[in-house]
Amino acid sequence: MEGMIRKYADKLVKVGLCEPDAPLIGFLDADVVWNRPDPLTVELQKVFDSIIINSLLFALPTEPYRTMIRYLSRSGETAIYPKDCETRTFLHDLPIAGSPDAATIVAALKRRKTLIIPEHGIITFGTVSPEQAFIFYSSVCFSVFVKFFSDYLLQLKQGTLTDEFRQAFRDVRRYVPERIHQPPARLAVGPFTQENRVIEAIIEAGAKTVEYELVDSFFGNISYRMGDTIYISQTSSSLDELGGCIDPCPLDGSSCAGVTASSELKAHRETYLQTGAGSIIHGHPKFSVIMSMDCDEPDCEQRGECHRRCPRTRYIDGVPIVPGEVGTGPFGLCNTLPAAMVGHPGVIVYGHGVFAPGKVDFTDAFDTLLGIETGCRDTYFRMVGE
Repeated sequence: MEGMIRKYADKLVKVGLCEPDAPLIGFLDADVVWNRPDPLTVELQKVFDSIIINSLLFALPTEPYRTMIRYLSRSGETAIYPKDCETRTFLHDLPIAGSPDAATIVAALKRRKTLIIPEHGIITFGTVSPEQAFIFYSSVCFSVFVKFFSDYLLQLKQGTLTDEFRQAFRDVRRYVPERIHQPPARLAVGPFTQENRVIEAIIEAGAKTVEYELVDSFFGNISYRMGDTIYISQTSSSLDELGGCIDPCPLDGSSCAGVTASSELKAHRETYLQTGAGSIIHGHPKFSVIMSMDCDEPDCEQRGECHRRCPRTRYIDGVPIVPGEVGTGPFGLCNTLPAAMVGHPGVIVYGHGVFAPGKVDFTDAFDTLLGIETGCRDTYFRMVGE
């Protein structure tokens, strides 16, 4: 277990969310084991005694997240309320507290998966493994990023920007380049006609998607169609660790493998049937999510329901933006995504992310995903004029 604790502490540093030695992780075995000594462990031990968890993560994030949290927490409200899909689906809101005492932490974690304590850090937990705590921590950073940049653009348009926000934005911009200067990814050449080659290609594409910061934590999914079978990443699987986490799902639904497959299997299936694509990469690149929520219709009757049933047809650089909830149901993206994919290079789902199709392998899908995010990033900084 010490190896797993060390793995996720190192991973937080590797993906740029924490400085080295910042993550403090505890795991309950016979006793609580910590990855390093810290005076806070005495207080955090009480959290294990009060709620049913097996791991706890507490760490101060790196910049620009630290500045974003400081600004978004300044109002004195008890929570931050992002509107992206990850927050709506998993976090709901981001509670804020003033000090890292056990009573405050316990009260927050009994109702939410995380707690932000400005100038101290973000605390999250797992009930099965430290991986859950890592996922929640990563999701908080993602949601804070999207919220900060979305609010700035909105207030700029409304003419309500304060000097304080402008300064915070300038401080954050030092850590966020305007463009993604990276060469195209080199991925395996298809078509793939053997199961082992399909799996290898999915694993490679997943790792590259994480490397290029086109997805956070475990969100996103990848699939490939070989004949009448869709090979798709499992639900809650990390895209940079897909070995053993890929399910073969027959198009006719004759296998129960879909039980553990991504919750968006149906959306992938319908897209394959309607477009003839050979592969799909779904990521959550930040600026694509931010720009998908930019709307100039403040008095729209569907305001607040944008993610479920936006009545407008919107595009960014020829890429359609559609509503749709995770999974199935009357407002599921399985009902909006596939038709929008026909005749377009990719699709952005409101507040959710990008779906990019490929023909015979993942190279064109990856290039599309990266291209859409680059375009959205360029559009954002052009609009704010910074």
